[in-house]
Amino acid sequence: MKMLARWLLVSVLVGIGGGAASAIFLHALHWATDYREDNVWIILFLPLAGLLIGWGYYKYGKSVVRGNNQIIEEYQEPKKIIPFRMAPMVLLGTIITHLFGGSAGREGTAIQMGAAIADRFTKWLKMSNVDRRLLLMMGTSAGFASVFGTPWAATIFAFEVLRLDSFRWKRLIPIMIAAFVGDWTCMALQVHHTMYDMYIVSTPVFTMQNIFWAALAGVIFGFGAFTFSQSNHLFGSLFGNYFRYSPLRPVVGGAVLAVVVFAIGTTKYIGLGIPIIEEAFQNKLPAYDFLVKTLFTAFTLGAGFKGGEVTPLFFVGATLGNALAYFVPLPLALLAGMGFVAVFAGATNTPLACTVMGLELFGLTGGIYIIIACVFAYIFSGPKGIYIAQPKQYFKVPYDDIFKKMYKQSS
Repeated sequence: MKMLARWLLVSVLVGIGGGAASAIFLHALHWATDYREDNVWIILFLPLAGLLIGWGYYKYGKSVVRGNNQIIEEYQEPKKIIPFRMAPMVLLGTIITHLFGGSAGREGTAIQMGAAIADRFTKWLKMSNVDRRLLLMMGTSAGFASVFGTPWAATIFAFEVLRLDSFRWKRLIPIMIAAFVGDWTCMALQVHHTMYDMYIVSTPVFTMQNIFWAALAGVIFGFGAFTFSQSNHLFGSLFGNYFRYSPLRPVVGGAVLAVVVFAIGTTKYIGLGIPIIEEAFQNKLPAYDFLVKTLFTAFTLGAGFKGGEVTPLFFVGATLGNALAYFVPLPLALLAGMGFVAVFAGATNTPLACTVMGLELFGLTGGIYIIIACVFAYIFSGPKGIYIAQPKQYFKVPYDDIFKKMYKQSS
């Protein structure tokens, strides 16, 4: 009984800490986005912002620079408590990235803050490695739930993104409590999440023909997730290989991004891109939007700027679904919603959490189509997603093997 009471108290405290940190972050992010859009000239200083982030992590953040991958690694093989500096550094780095015009998300920041806060209890309560794993899962769920307002999905995400075979029923309650308390804390601090439940109001009859189209869309979403993940890894490798001095990478990357933004004459592909995500449910958009956002985000994060990948994945998925409406005979809003969660599922290897997220965000109306899209996107997204520290995923189409065979045949 005493042990149960302790874990209930810790889960509430982790939820409050993660939710409060996310609330501060989201309020600051809202201000940064509004200021940038009202003062576009600030994008000219993106290289300077990159220098500030790059030098800051080079000088003070080497122990936390791996971000979400570091959390996954510590969960799999606990070695060292995550330094608390991870929380303020990723918070400031993400706000600076968005303020000056980078393309990034927010989930990575919230998860890293939640995990860094949760890991404090390892030292304070002298917890074992087994208990520490549970703490990291609680911090992950609290951060994810508070930043998106989806506590049920966050509970499953904590198991699925770290290691699905770690599921234990006794772990479920504290992780779920941390997620719900994190979400409630964030809402109590006047954070308002984007609402999507008004978009998918009806779905077509569930027939074999529509199952085929949903599955085909899922396959395409899977390839979109694969492209996003591989682009992230590619740009990260290129910057690492050509610029050994890490603070120089975001300077060069920031200069290129600033030039490109002013050259194309729009800011729709930087920041979170939520207005475009919402528009994808309502109106036809240029079919290339998903690809441009993929390149902007991969280049931003590969150069060393800070932020998450999930909201850009929402953008990529929703606009890719919008593009599929040109030839897939399913409603535009349904395709956008399917892509919204399915590309995320493929890129993070979390089809269960993304299915639940789809139900939380869009309601039950399109549930069966969302399930099909998430499953097929997961299968066809390649063995590795955006988090390279995740264990190898089985039952997935190995694109690397396919490309190798095609290369051998052509040569």
